[in-house]
Amino acid sequence: MNGKIYPIGIQNFEKIREDGYFYVDKTAWIYQLVKTGSYYFLSRPRRFGKSLLISTLEAYFQGKKELFEGLAMEKLEKDWIKYPILHIDLNTQKYDTPESLEDKLNGVLYEWECLYGTSPAEKSLAMRFEGIIERACRKKGQRVVILVDEYDKPMLQAIGNEELQKSFRETLKSFYGALKSKDGYIKFGMLTGVTKFGKVSVFSDLNNLDDISMRKEYIEVCGISEQELHDNLEQELHEFANAQNITYEEICHKLKMYYDGYHFTYNTVGIYNPFSLLNAFKYKEFSSYWFETGTPTYLVTLLRLHHYDLEQMAHEETTADVLNSIDSASTNPIPVIYQSGYLTIKGYDNRFGTYRLGFPNREVEEGFIRFLLPFYANNIDRVETNFEIQKFVREIEAGDYDSFFRRLKSFFADTPYELARDLELHYQNVLFIIFKLVGFYVKAEYHTSEGRIDLVLQTDEFIYIMEFKLNGTAEEALQQINDKHYTQPFETDKRKLFKIGVNFSAKSRNIEKWIVE
Repeated sequence: MNGKIYPIGIQNFEKIREDGYFYVDKTAWIYQLVKTGSYYFLSRPRRFGKSLLISTLEAYFQGKKELFEGLAMEKLEKDWIKYPILHIDLNTQKYDTPESLEDKLNGVLYEWECLYGTSPAEKSLAMRFEGIIERACRKKGQRVVILVDEYDKPMLQAIGNEELQKSFRETLKSFYGALKSKDGYIKFGMLTGVTKFGKVSVFSDLNNLDDISMRKEYIEVCGISEQELHDNLEQELHEFANAQNITYEEICHKLKMYYDGYHFTYNTVGIYNPFSLLNAFKYKEFSSYWFETGTPTYLVTLLRLHHYDLEQMAHEETTADVLNSIDSASTNPIPVIYQSGYLTIKGYDNRFGTYRLGFPNREVEEGFIRFLLPFYANNIDRVETNFEIQKFVREIEAGDYDSFFRRLKSFFADTPYELARDLELHYQNVLFIIFKLVGFYVKAEYHTSEGRIDLVLQTDEFIYIMEFKLNGTAEEALQQINDKHYTQPFETDKRKLFKIGVNFSAKSRNIEKWIVE
């Protein structure tokens, strides 16, 4: 045991360096950022290292050379000039009224005005910010560095409330406009967030920002690459494998399957989720570490609000323009879900300029689908979800299809009217969630087309071939299995085979009947 101390939840660079915490050196990318531009924006999912990046930039611009001893920056930087820094962290407040954002910004400005003075002519938040930038530069004799962490937190919390979002948008738009109006007094500016609100939104006046979110040069600025994993944690990989009682090759494969797979543009290395990866190494256990820190319900709100077909999520196609910018009035939930880290880039069609999206890894896929279930199925809460899926799996493995379908029927009981209006999509989404979750424990293959779900479930002893109808009959569904020879691939299989036809009724808003052959 070499005793590495993992910085779980620690986002302060100075604390990490002074207290001897494990640190993956990102300072070469930071040096490149500082020396090749002035204004940057970076979007990354939550707990992906954005706050640590901002903190590292702050230490660098404070001239704290001693903190960079042994890192790439020590050899790269020669001057170590100290600059005045204006650091805003919007992650520390609940934004539920226009006043909540104004109070937060007012508090930050007041602290700076105590340092750099005030002017009676500066009435608005934006004017005060502009005045502070100019006075800080004049007082310190160096241009100002502006660092904004989680710039979009108010906008995200207001999703679904257009009036509040409009208020936040107008406040932030004018406030951040100081970065452009006071350019001559600013050395460097960096904004980070989960999402990029564009078009007629927060960024419409900030055309001097260089958005590096999808730039290949900066893919590794946050998160941990495969190379960094092996360069920094090779001994720990062997210790982890021993603790799990598996081989070195198996631990590498399992870590990759669970926590790797983030691609922020095409043809680039995969990036591991740093929060989950470091937790896994600390406890030498696999768990949904990132997911358990809280998934925002606004994602589900968007999916349901726009009647999204969940099955489409696993192979969504879109363009860079869509991924790069979120319009608060948009009816497309995919950019928010992508930028929040629940989908990532899986492929790219150079001819048409389209990206294929999918879940980055097992942790996200299973966690997100499990998270969705209580919002789509009635009488199920988050605590019960795991137990319900266990019961489904055990019934399938025991050949008890009647219990399986009775349980499934309870998931559709008392379907709310607003969902019943689009019953076909609702029952498809519920079935997708359930069979996706069951598929993590038994082999499940399914596809949808024109409102039908064809499903094959395979266990050690049984094969289930199911056909679902809406406002047809269970007999018709069973007949389709026979007519289209769905059982043909399994004719030589020794396992017991069940052919099951199922019918949904729009009138009862539930499963009307199932028959088995």
